Amino acid sequence: MDANTFLEKIDKAKVQPVYVLHGEESFLKRHALVALRRLVLGAGDDGLGVCTFSGDKASFSAVHAELTTLPFLAPRRFVVIDQADPFVKEERARLEQYVAAPAETGVLVLDVQTWPANTRLAKLLPDPATLVCKPPPTQTLPGWCVAWCKAQHGKELPVTSARLLVDLVGPDMGLLDQELLKLATYVGDAKRIDSSAVDLLVGNSRAEITWKIFDLIGNGQVGEALTLLARLFDQGEDPMRLLGAFSMQLRRLAQVARLQAQGSSLDDAQEQAGIMPFARRNMGAHLRKLGQRRLDSLYDWLVETDLGMKGSSQLPPRMLLERLVVQLAR
Repeated sequence: MDANTFLEKIDKAKVQPVYVLHGEESFLKRHALVALRRLVLGAGDDGLGVCTFSGDKASFSAVHAELTTLPFLAPRRFVVIDQADPFVKEERARLEQYVAAPAETGVLVLDVQTWPANTRLAKLLPDPATLVCKPPPTQTLPGWCVAWCKAQHGKELPVTSARLLVDLVGPDMGLLDQELLKLATYVGDAKRIDSSAVDLLVGNSRAEITWKIFDLIGNGQVGEALTLLARLFDQGEDPMRLLGAFSMQLRRLAQVARLQAQGSSLDDAQEQAGIMPFARRNMGAHLRKLGQRRLDSLYDWLVETDLGMKGSSQLPPRMLLERLVVQLAR
């Protein structure tokens, strides 16, 4: 079962004796684990029924002892094996036996990265007990942001605002959650988070830095552009966030070029494309510097960089962004 589906239907979920959380999306894992704990131990959970083991140090005998110990002031024991891949590999046979005849006094949660569906252990577990914690397709993230913002903060997030947020932040659900919290706090008592709030709070600082990099590229100062990019990385800036800012601004730049080709003036094209005032002074120079051939290649370069950051390239994210800067500067 997809973890998002589980979270949406948690009120109707029945407690399973064993759960597996697998996948690389840590945000979903955290929230699924919190929801599971509430489901198993109830709203009055005071932590007395919870026990956590590290997967590289846990022994089956210790885990089994916790699961079969009568709970104290709790309906069940809630036993979590964190980073459980080595534990599953070592104790697979005994886990198969346990899943076939689980204890009634405890619930076991295995937090793993990989979970092949063709193993005997995986086949023993019903679908509601296997929660897939993987990032949803990027095109579905705006819809998720809309629903999450409403559920968590009671705010209306229009789809246009959600798309802008995903463009700026990237596909990391944890980062999107953080920005939604900041936006909800920023708008205060207002019921709606408009695109202007997203642009102001999330976009402006990152967009302004991005245009500084573009200005340096346009002036032939490639080394300085790479130095500024390196400074952002050294300050802890997330690569996917930077790519989001790059993508948004480059798509706007390509839109300006397309509108000009259709007969619009530079000023009208910038207005329609939503170019911010501070970025307009050098727009003509950027377009001339890139030229039509590279403008036509922008989308391909962005897709290549995005896929590379998601695993299709062996290059680290920092080097992929540096390569994009060099491509723009050639």
